[in-house]
Amino acid sequence: METKHQVHNLIILDESGSMQSIKKTIIEGFNEIVQTVKGIEKDFPEQEHFISLVSFNGLGVKLLHFIDPVSRLNQIDDKRYQPDASTPLYDAMGFSFCKLRQVLETIPNYNVLVTILTDGEENASVEYDVQAIKQLIEELKLNRWTFTYIGTDHDVEKFAASISITNTMVFEKNEADIKNMFLKEQSSRRNYSQNIREKKDTGDNYFKD
Repeated sequence: METKHQVHNLIILDESGSMQSIKKTIIEGFNEIVQTVKGIEKDFPEQEHFISLVSFNGLGVKLLHFIDPVSRLNQIDDKRYQPDASTPLYDAMGFSFCKLRQVLETIPNYNVLVTILTDGEENASVEYDVQAIKQLIEELKLNRWTFTYIGTDHDVEKFAASISITNTMVFEKNEADIKNMFLKEQSSRRNYSQNIREKKDTGDNYFKD
């Protein structure tokens, strides 16, 4: 039996205090992404999709899912996602990238799609700085990792560029705009799987129409 092509969906979700005002819509959006990925796996049977979900704030980095088959994934709720404290974004990224990379070293056939969703710039990391994260991202991009940065309430493109991420999307903190953002993200995720199937570039055109 032919081995399926693994697609790892790594989602890094800001759980700092300033996300409290949009908590409900963010939870709904994540749960819709899960349903989208389940649908993608059915439509692309040659692919096997996994989800890793990391949330972070000044109280720590939480590994809510790690390489879980999307078919067995449960929704998150307001008990598992409770915004509080500050924004150690670099630490969350460094932890997530290194943990997943270590596992994938033994797997020959995979793609990784990283989605970072935050409403503020880094302000609390202690283990990683901007240079370390930029170097990590540049290394991983050479190994079929695609990075996307979705943000609000800060200069999203400038911050993403500082860590070598070119796929960006900006949203406003209102329900309609957040829902539109998630719809566009889900559509792009489907295109990503189509590009894998057709052996096209999956790198720097993630959110392009």
